[in-house]
Amino acid sequence: MSAPEISCSVCGLTIAVHMFATCDSCGKAYHLNQRTDLAGTDCGQVWINEDHLGLEFACDSCLNQPEVEARLDDVLDLGEAALAVGMTEDWISGAAAAGELRHRRTSSGVFLFERRDVLAYVQGRK
Repeated sequence: MSAPEISCSVCGLTIAVHMFATCDSCGKAYHLNQRTDLAGTDCGQVWINEDHLGLEFACDSCLNQPEVEARLDDVLDLGEAALAVGMTEDWISGAAAAGELRHRRTSSGVFLFERRDVLAYVQGRK
């Protein structure tokens, strides 16, 4: 019995064993040549995360997303962020304080988040 063929989420072609990588952002497979002695075109990148000293993988679809203009509805305070993802305010503020979740803090100490950052962080933790 042979292993099932896996298609690249970026180009749609079948991924050879030496070219397989999984995007840390979307969780989909993409081409990433991991051997210098075999030819192959990459559909993403890998780099060393200086904060965690580990490898990070990302497909070109996630790396090249068009910039979306933020709307006021997409800015959440701590309570709204916790409700949006079903977590406690302490958990969200702890992630922000630890530098794991992108945020801003007002001069009065209120945490502000972008909805997409909170959703992406929680998806990455599951």
